[in-house]
Amino acid sequence: MLTEKPVSEERPSGAADALDDLICFFDGRYVPQREARVPLMTHAFLYGTAVFEGIRAYWNEEQGQLYGVRIREHVERIRRSCRIMLMEPTPSVDELTEEILEVVRRNGFRQDIYIRPSFYKSTPTIGVRLHHLEFSHYIVAIPYGDYIETEAGCRVMTSSWRRNVDEAIPARGKIVGGYVNMAFQKSEAELNGFDEAIVLTADGHASEASAANLFVVRDGVLITPPVTDDILEGITRLAVLEMAGREGIPTEVRSIDRSELYIADEIFLCGTGVQVSPVVEVDHRAVGSGRVGPVARRIRDGYFDAVRGRRPEYRHWLTPIYETR
Repeated sequence: MLTEKPVSEERPSGAADALDDLICFFDGRYVPQREARVPLMTHAFLYGTAVFEGIRAYWNEEQGQLYGVRIREHVERIRRSCRIMLMEPTPSVDELTEEILEVVRRNGFRQDIYIRPSFYKSTPTIGVRLHHLEFSHYIVAIPYGDYIETEAGCRVMTSSWRRNVDEAIPARGKIVGGYVNMAFQKSEAELNGFDEAIVLTADGHASEASAANLFVVRDGVLITPPVTDDILEGITRLAVLEMAGREGIPTEVRSIDRSELYIADEIFLCGTGVQVSPVVEVDHRAVGSGRVGPVARRIRDGYFDAVRGRRPEYRHWLTPIYETR
């Protein structure tokens, strides 16, 4: 479970300097993070007019290889987010993918990492709009572990904050300003002693977690909300659906009532950050037996084997980042 740490324990001594030493892509160059600075008046900083992706890469010690997970799919999605935010033209999928790989290679990571490319409105100006603004992009990569507990399962609550609807801030775009909505949900959950929040749509259906897609198991069927229920079109969500199909687990894409969460046999969350995280309690009610269930365990364990290059049938998800000899 998540535990709150004193501020002094959040970052070990020297961690800030270590991050500053890491190489990033910024303003068309590969530079140490300490050299990547934007003016205070940058439009994206003032108004949240930016988009981003979160990409994981997993280290396999036995193979001496770092595997990027579904990098091209993430690149395709950030380019779609840019289109929504009037940021075109963007680098091609091949160009942006190569920039991402080069950032990782220049840092020589031998551990699990998180990669964050972002496009942002770079014009220094006051004024709320999307048009007639310049934009730029950057790529950072940092060592990264678990976002929430994945082994024993997590506890969640239904948030009082509703999911932003497509006609307000499109959930299918990873728009930086829209993540304030998730921040309300996540803080509400953690400050009330839970690990994560389940968010409802405007009409009361379960949409997703604060920053993760949702799966429910009922009578052996794996159920997930449709994209029309204001969810992010999750790349890990698609990976789970693919894995379920290969494993012979029946799946269904449909809306989920809040009360279904209380009678579900199993629940788990998935996403680049949370990976595959089983839920053992929702709104003070045990999910199933109150322990990680067999379907969630099977998907979780299979996913972690797949992203570390141990499942040949899922190698098409992976990009080996380092040359092998």
